[in-house]
Amino acid sequence: MQLSVHGKQINIGDALRGHIEENLPAVVSKYFDNPTDAHVTVTREGKGFKADISVHVGKGIIVQSHASSEDAYAAFDTATVHIAKRLRRYKRRLRDHHRGREEKPSSIEVQQFVLDPQLEAEEEQQATEEQPLIVAEMATQIERLSVSEAVMRMDLSGQPALLFHNSANDAINLVYLRSDGNIGWIDTNAAPENANS
Repeated sequence: MQLSVHGKQINIGDALRGHIEENLPAVVSKYFDNPTDAHVTVTREGKGFKADISVHVGKGIIVQSHASSEDAYAAFDTATVHIAKRLRRYKRRLRDHHRGREEKPSSIEVQQFVLDPQLEAEEEQQATEEQPLIVAEMATQIERLSVSEAVMRMDLSGQPALLFHNSANDAINLVYLRSDGNIGWIDTNAAPENANS
């Protein structure tokens, strides 16, 4: 596994780098034989530290974790515990995620846009009449997944929502984390019965 360690507003010393290089691969290798790469960023936040970990364990599968503490080592260790819990929870499903798949394309390519939320009053008037101000645009992939795979990937990545191509009905679907802690699911193929009346 390729491991990159970076610091923001902090110099990562040899001792902390060694601690990260020794512990993260050991935790990940308990669950996966050959993860491709991992990135660790330690950032100074006021009087404390924040550790961000991202591990690429398979095609399109990224496990992320974040933790803060007054000590850089403690922040990294806590984030590593979160990674281990997520990997342990989905260990079997992650190893078997390609078995039994149909021979359909695994993703569709779409255009992704980044919008500027900080519009001046004049720009805001124009944006509401026409289009919002686009800061960046890029091609992105919408993966073909089952609903349970989408929930798993959303949980592993620590993201609040995931748009996916539902493998059961070929519709674009969305799973998201609700404010009550449950998972919401929007299926664009499941129209309400009274929609046509």
